[in-house]
Amino acid sequence: MKTTFKKILVFSSNKNKIKEIKKIFIGKKIKFLSIDKSVMPEETGKTFNQNAKLKSKRGFDLYKIPCISDDSGICVSALKGGPGVFSKRFEKKFKSQNHANQEIIKLTKKLHDNKAYFKSVISFTYKKNKTITFEGIRNGIIVSKPRGKRGFGYDPIFQPNGVKKTYAEMSKNEKNSISHRSIAMNKFFIFLNQLT
Repeated sequence: MKTTFKKILVFSSNKNKIKEIKKIFIGKKIKFLSIDKSVMPEETGKTFNQNAKLKSKRGFDLYKIPCISDDSGICVSALKGGPGVFSKRFEKKFKSQNHANQEIIKLTKKLHDNKAYFKSVISFTYKKNKTITFEGIRNGIIVSKPRGKRGFGYDPIFQPNGVKKTYAEMSKNEKNSISHRSIAMNKFFIFLNQLT
């Protein structure tokens, strides 16, 4: 791949997200760097877009190299689109991620509404005051019980439309071929090519 960006900082404290981003970009001539979570800004935005921008701008300001960040979450119809941007905070209200997942399943069954989608916004800050975002959405349903041991977070309860597996039942390659994050990252990749 021709690009002027040889090194890009992945500004995230979530090791699973960093691994997914690196996996999506295997074979591309870019070195991805990661950082210590202690420098992460507080996510005060009300949207995925706002939070992603907060992080990529902070990363660029601190390290003076092109920086990407991701803000993502699950949006459940039975929760009126929640937990959405508060997905991480929603999980922390419970004893474990599994308890949070079970609560979502319980609500979808109670309201007879299992529609959901995962959303990811990738923010890329590559110059001072130069930030662009890329959005990825994958529609699907909340399953009746958690399935699969792979993935992380809400992956065991989310089944994308058109497939019979949850994210957590998929291999990394399977998930990365259709996920909300890969959709956003592929848009980012197209943008990089356009800059060359």
